[in-house]
Amino acid sequence: MYNHSGMKVNLSPYAGKKICVAVSGGKDSMALLHYLKTHAKEYGITLSALNCDHGMRGEASERDSAFVAAYCGGNCIKLHSFKAEKGGFANENTARLWRQSCYNEVLNAGAADLIATAHHLNDNAETVLFNLARGTALSGMTGIADMPSLALIRPLINCTREEIDNYIEENNVPFVTDESNFTDDYTRNKIRHNVLPALEDAVNGAAENIYRFSRLAAEDEEYFERQVGRILVSRHGYGYLIKPCAERVVFRRAALKIVARFYKCKDYTAEHFNRLFDLQSADNGKKFEFLGLTAYKEEGGVAIVKEDGNTLGEVKFKDNLASDGVFEYGGKRECAVKALRFDVDKIPDTAVIRLKKEGDRFTKFGGGTKSLSDYLTDKKVPQSVRATLPLVCDGSDVLIVGGVEISDKIKVDEGTKNSGVFICADPFKLG
Repeated sequence: MYNHSGMKVNLSPYAGKKICVAVSGGKDSMALLHYLKTHAKEYGITLSALNCDHGMRGEASERDSAFVAAYCGGNCIKLHSFKAEKGGFANENTARLWRQSCYNEVLNAGAADLIATAHHLNDNAETVLFNLARGTALSGMTGIADMPSLALIRPLINCTREEIDNYIEENNVPFVTDESNFTDDYTRNKIRHNVLPALEDAVNGAAENIYRFSRLAAEDEEYFERQVGRILVSRHGYGYLIKPCAERVVFRRAALKIVARFYKCKDYTAEHFNRLFDLQSADNGKKFEFLGLTAYKEEGGVAIVKEDGNTLGEVKFKDNLASDGVFEYGGKRECAVKALRFDVDKIPDTAVIRLKKEGDRFTKFGGGTKSLSDYLTDKKVPQSVRATLPLVCDGSDVLIVGGVEISDKIKVDEGTKNSGVFICADPFKLG
């Protein structure tokens, strides 16, 4: 149901929820708080408010927070107040992260199901224009929308700046003014005061048209994400695999997700992704090293790992063995695992669990010793996982190759009194 007095607000999706409004005291958040309070009973909404004093504007920040507290107190609205440590934040990004932590505190305490922010249609247009000017990909054109994963909702996103101003005036809603919003010291303010008005003057309804475009972009982005989900495989401690993909745009998105989101690399280039795409046509075993990552061509596609990012230290194996003799490397896994049985008493107390080293040797099950590297080659263990395989070793003598095999030296036989099990991902079934 929409309000026909001016603001286009649909509260139906939030009926019966506990909603906490993030309130700064400005026009937008006060309009949202007033609107929700007016319609709370109609939709069965339990309303509360949240105020974050960043401390970035000194006495002005304290004044605004006091205004919000007084308004909520006078209107029987429960308020969750947060105040940053003295000195505030150096920039808006750190303030945003702190603000999100405040939201999470309210949500985790069960005081709210959803956090509502007052972003509106013009904010959405500003965000799209800002991202476009910075050379964003399609994902940056999706604008502002509800974020279910963070329990964030934006009820006013269909409302224009003018509609909110009119609502404030018609309903005599009090508010405070943030003077910093009137300066052009920030890029977003320049877009708000100069670019968007000029665009509206040139094309009537530009902000609304940009909003419709951003929703279409969001639909396209969801489609591409589904395609990426079909070819990208998490290998649970052994990096990621991109299955064979002839569509460069989908492959590139999968690679970007791995490089930027999962491994948090920043200095990537188009050439990096072109080489990763071309690696699909190389012989198995070929690799490409970039940004501290290594990509391998394998039978199942292109695997990308961070070999120098392993944090598995040398720890005594028996000290970490459960009382029932079970050792599970990496915890519960969604991928296939392999369980290797061994004789606990045949493992020296000095044995440690670690990653591979130069000079490691392995005695094959049934006899015969060779270098670990040659053994892994004979077993056709994927190159991309070799550096991350957990090993149980006594010096350079490898007793267990996690997910692959145990040494003949620790095999279970008729004389075994205490048997154990080593469980980890099967490197042959990761893709």
